[in-house]
Amino acid sequence: MEYTQVEELLRELCSLKGTSGAENGAAEVSAKMLQKYMPVHRDALGNVIGVREGKSPILLDAHIDQIGLIVTAIDDDGFVKIAKAGGSDIRVLTAARVLIHGKKDIFGVITSVPPHLRSSKDEGNALPFDEITIDIGMSKEEGLKYIAPGDRITFIAPFDTLLGNRIASPSVDDRAGVAAILRCLQLLEGKDNLCGIEVMFSAQEETGGSGAAAGAFNASSKEAIACDVSFASAPGVSSEKYASLGKGTLVGFAPALDYTMSKKLMQIAKEKEIPASEEVMGGRTGTNGDDIQIAGGGIKTGLLSIPIRNMHTAVEVVDLADIESTAKLMAEYIIERSEHLA
Repeated sequence: MEYTQVEELLRELCSLKGTSGAENGAAEVSAKMLQKYMPVHRDALGNVIGVREGKSPILLDAHIDQIGLIVTAIDDDGFVKIAKAGGSDIRVLTAARVLIHGKKDIFGVITSVPPHLRSSKDEGNALPFDEITIDIGMSKEEGLKYIAPGDRITFIAPFDTLLGNRIASPSVDDRAGVAAILRCLQLLEGKDNLCGIEVMFSAQEETGGSGAAAGAFNASSKEAIACDVSFASAPGVSSEKYASLGKGTLVGFAPALDYTMSKKLMQIAKEKEIPASEEVMGGRTGTNGDDIQIAGGGIKTGLLSIPIRNMHTAVEVVDLADIESTAKLMAEYIIERSEHLA
């Protein structure tokens, strides 16, 4: 099966820049994409909010921010010092290609100590963040003309097609979730008598979830589906504990999630023959679902997750079939929910 619509959505979304707290570029374009389906605005924290009026609305959430880095200083030799902006995997930063978003975009490479010069005890160990620097090819004085502390940094890597239906790209976490919601809205086009739908492409998930907490507080919905990514099986990762790529969406079961919603999502997946499996968590989910469910007076929350490999790197791998399965299950849940409200 071809997944042209999903690939087109994901390609455009993954090309957008927007680290936590500086999501403007990604937010502005995703807002235009969402405007095809409903009126859209941005709130005080930078969340993209869409509202389609109707009975008993349901909130659909995916975060728009991506992992990255932030400039802390330029040292006397012109090397840029950094800190995390989200949970970038420190093990794969050495020699990475990056873009510093200052007064203009500046290309840089993260420096690497040659293996010949590292001590045996340091071999194979990642440098701590306070020892990592970026080479921009300028002196300190030249660099300060374009770069200042607080400027955000993103990773440079292409949107590549693997064999089958798989894609490798930066920011699949969580542009895959955003793509799934947009694809869900495509699938619902032309359907009559739907319930109300609120959409939130939330800011600042990678740095603690404050965007979802504030956005959900202002939402009218008393029920929500959070859409994020989760861990896919790979060499060195237990396939018993984590999901396989291409086998469908993951329906969350956790104390922080509404058990009735989780069961209903699995029931619909089986009835409609949508590939899906359970993902069981013993406490909080580590997603926006945790903040949404306690917003305001409380919101019943379900969670759909898309399995990816190499999470929090510049080569996150996803299967387009899993995004399509997630979108279809969301759409079918909304259709059935709407029928019960009629």
